[in-house]
Amino acid sequence: MSNLVVIIPANPPERLDKALALAVPAEAALSRSRLSRLIADGAISGPKGVVQDGRARVAEGEEYRIALSAPEEVETRPEAIPLKIVHEDDDLIVIDKPAGMVVHPAPGSPSGTLVNALLAHCGESLSGIGGERRPGIVHRIDKDTSGLLVVAKSDRAHHGLAAQFEAHTAQRRYLALAHGVIDRADPRLCGTPGISFEEGGVLKITTRLARHATDRQRQAVFFDRGRHAVTRARLLESFGAPPAAMLVECWLETGRTHQIRVHMAHAGLGLIGDPVYGGARRASARALGAAAQAAMAFPRQALHAAELGFLHPVSGEKLIFDSALPQDMQALLEALRGPAA
Repeated sequence: MSNLVVIIPANPPERLDKALALAVPAEAALSRSRLSRLIADGAISGPKGVVQDGRARVAEGEEYRIALSAPEEVETRPEAIPLKIVHEDDDLIVIDKPAGMVVHPAPGSPSGTLVNALLAHCGESLSGIGGERRPGIVHRIDKDTSGLLVVAKSDRAHHGLAAQFEAHTAQRRYLALAHGVIDRADPRLCGTPGISFEEGGVLKITTRLARHATDRQRQAVFFDRGRHAVTRARLLESFGAPPAAMLVECWLETGRTHQIRVHMAHAGLGLIGDPVYGGARRASARALGAAAQAAMAFPRQALHAAELGFLHPVSGEKLIFDSALPQDMQALLEALRGPAA
């Protein structure tokens, strides 16, 4: 663990995150998004102690200390793991990731990851920008979430893609199977903080997200600290009598860790199979009949990254990719629809 000391210069922006982004030395390679994560994680302290709100006011001459953990060395070896490649060119590659595959190596998952597979497929052409030990990775999806993600193969692509994800201009649509149903007439749902409705019955969830106070592996909803997060969700199909489960599409305005899973759970609409945020919720056998057993037995969060769109960082071409539901989610969907489907 090392500490980086930053002095706020003259005429700084009012917000802490913006002021630090301008004040940190270039060699520290700390982007504003990385600084926002450090703030949310309680790794930055100022004159009044730890600061966990990027909007906090700053003043010229104030001293801030940034606690930086040295990344653990993980030897990443190429592994000949089959990949479902949706698109590939000299600058990037789009992968349809199966559930169960970790995106990049970590101490608990040193092999069998997407990066191991990409190193074997792409060789040394993968981008490793900013010294991070996860070549080419500009965004992630959870281990047990399936679907699309793009990986940079060149530094110019990495810069261009990272900028789009940081600016929230990349297009990401997910499909999920969840408990409950979106209903704007539901007083419980409408009374939940951070919940609103938009035209067409679109559910909008607006909160801040930060690490859980006692479980460092989880994220939690806050309104006074953490990182701004917005998720939109629309009901596609409901199941049961009364409705007790649904197929829903979700869009990310921001891309925070576990965002859809945390937000849907906050709305009381936790994803089927989610072992972390689903709690002890059980599918209603009275409402869903035999399908309740299939829902209770589903072994992962029923979440699939179904659509990914962005501007090609080199050519400027608009690219949009789609991925069909994987077999396990399709089987659960058919069970929920029942024998008449």
